[in-house]
Amino acid sequence: MIELRLLRYFIAVAETEHVGKAAARLHISQSPLSRQIRQLEDLVGVRLFDRERRRIRITPAGRWLLGHARELVARSDALVHDARAMRDGDAGQIALGFVGAALASGILPRVLRRLRRERPRVRIVLRQLASSTQLAQLRAGELDLALIHGAPRAPDLALRRLFEQPYVLAVPRPGPLANGPIRAAQLDGQPWILVAPGDDERDRWATAWGAAGFTPEVTVRVVEWGCALALVDAGIGLALVPRSSAARPPRHVAIRELPWLNLRSRLSLAVRRSAGSKLTGDVARWIEDAAAEVSPPG
Repeated sequence: MIELRLLRYFIAVAETEHVGKAAARLHISQSPLSRQIRQLEDLVGVRLFDRERRRIRITPAGRWLLGHARELVARSDALVHDARAMRDGDAGQIALGFVGAALASGILPRVLRRLRRERPRVRIVLRQLASSTQLAQLRAGELDLALIHGAPRAPDLALRRLFEQPYVLAVPRPGPLANGPIRAAQLDGQPWILVAPGDDERDRWATAWGAAGFTPEVTVRVVEWGCALALVDAGIGLALVPRSSAARPPRHVAIRELPWLNLRSRLSLAVRRSAGSKLTGDVARWIEDAAAEVSPPG
């Protein structure tokens, strides 16, 4: 096997066709350099240089080898450079899971702009998934970071709460709930569209509904806030959505405040507790920075 060191020596001698000049470039003595070149010739089994008294000339075989040697050395240098870039978080891949609220709140767009600006060599993989699916993929190593609803109990993961915002009520319009104050009793018996929460969130929602004095009659279950708003727009029922997700409601949807409902939407960042890459750590910090910059409604 030919060492890269021998190829570097050969390239220097081939480019100068002078052992002394090549030795000066390489910061070594002439005699060891001459021995290394002869060792390379023995390894490849061909004469690489024609030697005269004070001059050497590269042979046709040596010129052929020179092109390949330059390519191999360049690849080796690129490999080392890329490995160090990945170590330093300047290259590689980051897989981010997210829920719609991460987009609507402005957190994810801020992070993506920063990634493209500061780490242009990083490949970004984005997956919009339900919170429970994100957590499963995070544990399986398919995601590096997960932006999820709520703050589920997950001892094997580190969860960082980013912010909370009020839920608002999306109702069809025109309709009896589109105008005027809304009382809890008016919500009983109404058809509801529920964005399926996780177990922790389901209990929290049920507690809030019970305290407010009404029980939703859920007729449709969906996984995205946008889908819920589209169904409200179609007159299918009512839906509770985070305020940021309802900033631009469809034409036939009225957004109503429920100040008496003690329920807020939570957005959290989930990461594995095991040591991750520097890139993952940097992006996690950027997500927290973006959350601090966002002023959530309410």
